[in-house]
Amino acid sequence: MKVLIVESNPDLGRVWQRHLQRQDAEVTLVETQEAAILALYGTAFDIIVLDLVLESGSALAVADFASYRRPEARVIFVTNTTFFSDGSIFAHSPNACAYVQSSTPPEDLAAMVEHYAAGR
Repeated sequence: MKVLIVESNPDLGRVWQRHLQRQDAEVTLVETQEAAILALYGTAFDIIVLDLVLESGSALAVADFASYRRPEARVIFVTNTTFFSDGSIFAHSPNACAYVQSSTPPEDLAAMVEHYAAGR
């Protein structure tokens, strides 16, 4: 299972990365839209864990590019805000499969990644 994590907070991203690596996932961790786009050019990821509010760039631009370049990749959006809490993210991003808070326990996020990446 190949996972791309796009998270501006490197400490949080590393926590998620370690939990996924314990499940034998190949994990690429990036912090910006630009780095995410470059990663998507070179690798066919099964799933993307994407912070909805990036410090540098746009998460929706990353999701949009992924739906074009890697249409098979699903996206789990994470956020520490109430933005899109009405579920409208699913109307804006056709590859969205989940929307969770950044405070979700890492083991729960890892279970979601494994679930949504299954069969890919």
